[in-house]
Amino acid sequence: MPGPLDGVRVLDLTTMVSGPVATMMLADQGADVIKIEPPAGDIMRQYGLVHRGMSASFLSCNRSKRSLCVDLKTEEGLAIVRRLAATADVLVQNFRPGAIERMGLGEDAVRALRPDIIFVSISGFGETGPYAHQRVYDPIIQALCGLCDIQADNETGRPQMVRTIVPDKTTSVTAAQAIAAALFARERTGKGQHVRLAMLDVMVAYLWPEASAPLTFLENEQDPARQLAAPDLIFGTTDGYITAGAVSDSEWAGMCRAFGREDLIDDPRFDTAAARVQNRAERRTIMNREIAKWPTAEILARLDRETVPAAPVLGRSEVIEDAQVIENRILEVRDNPELGPVRQPRPAARFAETPAEIRSMAPRLGADNAAILGELGYDQAEIARLGETGVLHRRKPETG
Repeated sequence: MPGPLDGVRVLDLTTMVSGPVATMMLADQGADVIKIEPPAGDIMRQYGLVHRGMSASFLSCNRSKRSLCVDLKTEEGLAIVRRLAATADVLVQNFRPGAIERMGLGEDAVRALRPDIIFVSISGFGETGPYAHQRVYDPIIQALCGLCDIQADNETGRPQMVRTIVPDKTTSVTAAQAIAAALFARERTGKGQHVRLAMLDVMVAYLWPEASAPLTFLENEQDPARQLAAPDLIFGTTDGYITAGAVSDSEWAGMCRAFGREDLIDDPRFDTAAARVQNRAERRTIMNREIAKWPTAEILARLDRETVPAAPVLGRSEVIEDAQVIENRILEVRDNPELGPVRQPRPAARFAETPAEIRSMAPRLGADNAAILGELGYDQAEIARLGETGVLHRRKPETG
C-alpha cells in the first residue's frame, strides 16, 4: 500500500548516520529516496558487521532506498544528478559548509532546476562560526552540548560519553520532521525553502527541558550539576538489575509498601515531591539498599501491584525476546535471497490509512543505476557507455 509520502522524490547525498537515517524514515513512509554515492560508496558500507557483502549498520540506515553510484567529479556524472534534481521534491546533503557549492549542486544551482525544491543542509555546527569548518562526529557533539557532563561519574566527576550515537540519531528524527513540515508548507504556499539543521543546535535544545532547566530563569539560575549528584536509577537486586521511579505521592507510597518500608511514606524528607527532589541522593541511596534485598521477579511483581513504574534492565539480546516487544511486533524478520533472514525494527509510527513499512533491504552500491537513468530518458546504449567510461559504477554483490 502507498505510504503517507508516496509520490515524493528525495535525493539523498548524505553519508554516515544523521542524514541517512532521516531519509530512511522518509523512504519507509513511501518516498522514493535515491541514495547518490561516489564510486567508493558510503563509508558505512564497510562499518561494523559485514555479512555477504552487506554491513548491518549500513542496512539499518539505508533500507527502503534506491542506489545511484555516479562520479560527480565528471561532467557527465554531474549532469546526471542535475537532471535528476529537476525531478526531485527534496535534496538532503550533510557535507561540510561550502562543499556542496563547490560540487556544483548548491541551493542556487539546484533551485534553478527545480524552483520549489526543499533543500536540506545538515551540519555539525552550522554554516558560520569558529567550529563551522571542522569535521564532526557524534562524540564531538556529545562533548560540546553538555551530554558528557550529564553522564559524569558521581564519585570522580569525570565526564563520560553515552555509548550510542544520540546526537546523530536525534538529528535524524529532527531532520525527518522538518522535511515533512517543509513539504506541508509547500503544499499550502507553493514555495520550497532551505532547511538548515546543525547537530549542536539539535542537542542543546534536546537536553534543555530537564538537563539544563536550572538555567532557564536568568534571575534564579541554579547549578545543573546539583540535580545529577544523586545515584542513578539502576538498582541491583539479588539476581540482576531493575529500574523504578516514583514521582507522585501515591507512587512513592506504593514503592515504600513494595519493599516493606512504610515508615518512609510520611518521612518529612520524602513526603512531598519537592522534598523528594531536594533529598534525591538520600532517597535513592535508601532505594538502592532496600531493593537490593529482593529477587528481581519478586520486587517487580510487588511494584506492579502498587502501580509503581518499574522494569528489568535487559541486555540487548534479551530485548528481542521481551514479551512487550513481541506483542508490539517491533522487530520483523524477512528472508532476503542474498542475505538470508534479516531482522529489523519496523517504522515506529503506525499509520491507519497510509502505512509506513520496510519496503526493501538497503541497496547494493549502484544497484539501481540503469533503472534510474532509464526513468530520466537515457537509452540502454548510453547507460552502458556511461558504465564503461567510469561515470557510473556498480559493485557486484558478494556471496561469501
